[in-house]
Amino acid sequence: MAVLEVGISLGPHNLIERKYYTSSEDVLDPNLRAGFLSALESFTTEVFGDDIHVVSLASYKLVCYTEIIISPDSDDQHIIKEPLLNYAIIEKETDAQVVKEHLKQISTYFLNRYSRNDLFSKKTKHFQKFQQRIDEILGDLRLKTEDRFRSIF
Repeated sequence: MAVLEVGISLGPHNLIERKYYTSSEDVLDPNLRAGFLSALESFTTEVFGDDIHVVSLASYKLVCYTEIIISPDSDDQHIIKEPLLNYAIIEKETDAQVVKEHLKQISTYFLNRYSRNDLFSKKTKHFQKFQQRIDEILGDLRLKTEDRFRSIF
């Protein structure tokens, strides 16, 4: 049971990507992943009128928590909205609901720390310090079972 990766993207732009376990097979560009998740979120919202919560794959699950952010460039006539998508890639047996609660907390802290102007104008490097806060929120959820046992002994 572990969170393998956590990320935050604003629309198709990756803001934070935090990997806890790497794979030589994983060569997907973070912005490509953010674009895919943004398109998937838009599709589910438009077609089903709903948000993505959990996408189950053969070996992993993708857990998402989304908040809609209004761009600082919006005015009364043109409101620009972007999804702030918090996601986690987890092992199949990890409890998705527990992870989703952690993603909500990550989102709350993230939005309290950074302004809308920061979200829409700053580069990825600006948000890197927030990775430590993500680690604190997730705690031992980011460790595989064998790593938890190893830390005890």
